[in-house]
Amino acid sequence: MILIAVLFPWLSFFLRGRIIVGILCIILQCTLIGWLPAAIWAAASYLDARNQKRLQRHYQHAQFV
Repeated sequence: MILIAVLFPWLSFFLRGRIIVGILCIILQCTLIGWLPAAIWAAASYLDARNQKRLQRHYQHAQFV
C-alpha cells in the first residue's frame, strides 16, 4: 500500500474510502511541484491510519486483561 501511496497518492485515498481527500490530492498532483507533497501526504496518512488501528487493537486488548 505504501507503493501505491507514493506512485498514485490519489488512489490510496480512494481505496481507503476518502473520496473528497482523494479529489483534493488529484488537484494537488496536477502540477509537477504538487506531486511530491501529495505522495508524502498519502504515505503519511496511510501510516497514521495503520498506527491508529494498531493502537485501537492494543487498547481493546488492554481493557479485557
